[in-house]
Amino acid sequence: GHIELHTPVFHVGFVVKIKKLLETVCHTCGLIKADFNHPDWIAATKTKDAKKRFDKIWRMSRTKSTCDADGPDAGKDKIPKIPHGGCGSAQPDTIRKDGLKLTATWKQKKKEDDDGSGDRKEVITPKQAQTIFKLMTENTLALLGLNADYARPEWMILDVLPVPPPPVRPSISVDGTGQGMRGEDDLTYKLGDIIRANGRVAECQQEGSPQHVTAEFEA
Repeated sequence: GHIELHTPVFHVGFVVKIKKLLETVCHTCGLIKADFNHPDWIAATKTKDAKKRFDKIWRMSRTKSTCDADGPDAGKDKIPKIPHGGCGSAQPDTIRKDGLKLTATWKQKKKEDDDGSGDRKEVITPKQAQTIFKLMTENTLALLGLNADYARPEWMILDVLPVPPPPVRPSISVDGTGQGMRGEDDLTYKLGDIIRANGRVAECQQEGSPQHVTAEFEA
């Protein structure tokens, strides 16, 4: 069986990968943020090992705070440049992971008396991450070492939770002797918690509760 979740959640095993992907691609158009004309770009794309290639591209992209757009003079230089095709939108300066929560920060331009309090912080919800990942083209996925048929990044975010059959989670003996009272297996108990939390999310959505109330259940 399965449980259809009323709001997507990050898969606990892929949160670090999700964070790195969000640091690598534009949150508006889904393109890789790295400078395609940087000397290291060609070397990175020619790396055959997919994990090493992803790591090199991630390191080139994570520090970029804008998605490069091609201006009207693009391609007119004496040295031909590879067009980026980006949208020019501002990107988070940093993304921090706290448990299952990802927080993006857009830093204000530094002034002498700036204490950092003007920085804009925003939680990246699983739904937002899912939308960003769906923008990624097959070419982008291939460069990042992901398989468009078997390993799309949005699949790292759960909409449906599989439920194992009863034989996988048999009842357990309460006193440990195999006699007397029987109780629920830990997995069955936890699935019950998930069903109750999922029901509460549905109630909050129907009542029009604020986003931060629903977000509490996403973690």
